[in-house]
Amino acid sequence: MVPFNKPYLTGKEAHYLYQAACSGHLSGNGYFTKKCQHFFEERYGFGKSFLTTSCTAALEMAALLCEVRAGDEVIMPAYTFVSTANAFVLRGAKIVFADSHRDRPGIDEDAIEALINERTKVIVPVHYAGVACDMDKIMALARKYGLWVVEDAAQAVESFYTDKNGIKRALGSIGHLAAFSFHETKNITSGEGGMLVVNEKRLQARAEIIWEKGTNRSAFFRGEVDKYGWIDVGSSFLPSEISAAFLWAQLENLDAIQQQRTRHWTAYCEGLQEWANRSGIQLPLIPEFATNNAHMFYMVCRSLQQRTEILQTLNENGVHAVFHYLGLHNSPYYRNKHDGRVLPESDRYSDCLFRLPMFFELDTKDVIAKLIALSY
Repeated sequence: MVPFNKPYLTGKEAHYLYQAACSGHLSGNGYFTKKCQHFFEERYGFGKSFLTTSCTAALEMAALLCEVRAGDEVIMPAYTFVSTANAFVLRGAKIVFADSHRDRPGIDEDAIEALINERTKVIVPVHYAGVACDMDKIMALARKYGLWVVEDAAQAVESFYTDKNGIKRALGSIGHLAAFSFHETKNITSGEGGMLVVNEKRLQARAEIIWEKGTNRSAFFRGEVDKYGWIDVGSSFLPSEISAAFLWAQLENLDAIQQQRTRHWTAYCEGLQEWANRSGIQLPLIPEFATNNAHMFYMVCRSLQQRTEILQTLNENGVHAVFHYLGLHNSPYYRNKHDGRVLPESDRYSDCLFRLPMFFELDTKDVIAKLIALSY
């Protein structure tokens, strides 16, 4: 069986885990935490970066920093993972779902403005498959209406956006805040883990306090205050040094990991182009303003029936391929809270999109051969 995912080990993880265990500092915000955070800030021009226990935790921090409260509205795509919405629902917000593009699953930026009203507080673009949303359009709306922008960059490590002035910027560096995931299915992993990026300087001091359970503990350890106490809301968002040590081994090998994943993605695209055209199946689209970080390789079928048959046949032939999200507006939890608008593209991706295996040690030739043997 070709698995859908297999976490890649660089060979240094065990060494750094041992180093962390012997350091006497196993809790968060130690040597490896600082190394990882500095890496992201230096490589991508991020504002202050905070490792978290998950991308979910990073999004929850973002909701706190945006001071989302009951009655506020948050705009995001319906075609996304539940954590994108859950973080803001926990603060009492109403989620207003936007549809996706016809040619790619990311949010339709041109549909956002009609959803904005006096209760709107945040826009959450989701960079699906690591492919950038049109951030010029989204940031222009945020400036026009005085809104926060939280980039859900869970899948977008090493992805970039070229703005209207031709400036190339890393995803996660553009919005006021951004959340990343280091789950085992991501390009780089710590098993479970995430990161909040705070680009808005006026939020950075408070972010550290929220990150440290609502205390000024970090300031105390830096000698900036003579004692620390509970001064704001917060929670236990820090990962342990064990997680950060594992992540550091991955970051040291980021370029090699990306090069290999890109080779796999390109092999899929080139090897399946003719078969996809013949079968009426849509391959991934990368807009001119976006780059491809090879996080996933997805395909969009003509119908739910076609997808069901392909997935069943692939799994019977030893390839673990999967479908992805079900639109959140149709979920059992949120169905009765949705405003009733039909979101046809989100529904189409829910019914028709599937993902092929993608991991460092993948043999794409085997997967491609089994796919093109099918006739649809």
